[in-house]
Amino acid sequence: MIILEATGNLEMPLAVALQADRLPVVVINPRQVRDFARATGALAKTDTIDARILALFGARVKPEIRHLPDKNTRDMRSLLTRRRQLVEMLTAEHNRLFQTHEDIRLDIEAHIKWLEKTLSDINDDLERRIKRSPSWLEKDNLLKSVPGVGKVVSSSLLIELPELGKLNRRKIAALVGVAPLNRDSGTMRGRRTVWGGRAKLRSTLYMAALVASWRNPIIATFYVRVKDSLASGAGGLSRTKWGTTAGLRDGYRQPGVMAVLLAIRAMMVRMPHSELKWGMSV
Repeated sequence: MIILEATGNLEMPLAVALQADRLPVVVINPRQVRDFARATGALAKTDTIDARILALFGARVKPEIRHLPDKNTRDMRSLLTRRRQLVEMLTAEHNRLFQTHEDIRLDIEAHIKWLEKTLSDINDDLERRIKRSPSWLEKDNLLKSVPGVGKVVSSSLLIELPELGKLNRRKIAALVGVAPLNRDSGTMRGRRTVWGGRAKLRSTLYMAALVASWRNPIIATFYVRVKDSLASGAGGLSRTKWGTTAGLRDGYRQPGVMAVLLAIRAMMVRMPHSELKWGMSV
């Protein structure tokens, strides 16, 4: 087994070449390897030590070998990443527009127009690529049938969560990073929190969960239940059986989407909006 550490996609050409030669290659999250190194007592960090730790990680943990995404999916991910960058730049430029000198404002306005045009082109490109694939188009239509899920959320789920529809609702929520994690010890019951998972995708899903709590009757009912549970001191997420709603499976045939939206909306009940540093684009 060949173990590579994820390094901002710099590892992908090598990983793809190794997989093309049918060699067992696994790309590992650096945080997992670093935690493993600390657990073995290896606190120092050099290239030699890192190589030894990676080899030891593969031998001891035996991570699952997963197929890398094909070229079309990798290209789609690059477009999605670029789309996020453009949205961030647009937000920054709009914030600067009302705080800058008059002489600079025209330049910022011109840049905003260019960013909006480029963003529109990328959106059109993503839509065309999805329509060219019958399987992706079918999933895209199914996802957008869920109230609260629009074009951006649907394409993000298709590209960044290929496991959707293959895992149950609890596993898919944990994979995205919205499943509450226990912090218990003895008789102490700590506050459930969420962390890890696919943070960029979770950011995109924020507004979808917010809109769904207004327009989706299942999530609206759930939202009220969690809010009432917190108000009565019943424990909120830790005791709310959000994974047992029958309509999740029967109503939409995509239980994972609903589970993720439910979990995010429950998080929003517990956290003030000032703490929700997530994207606003649906």
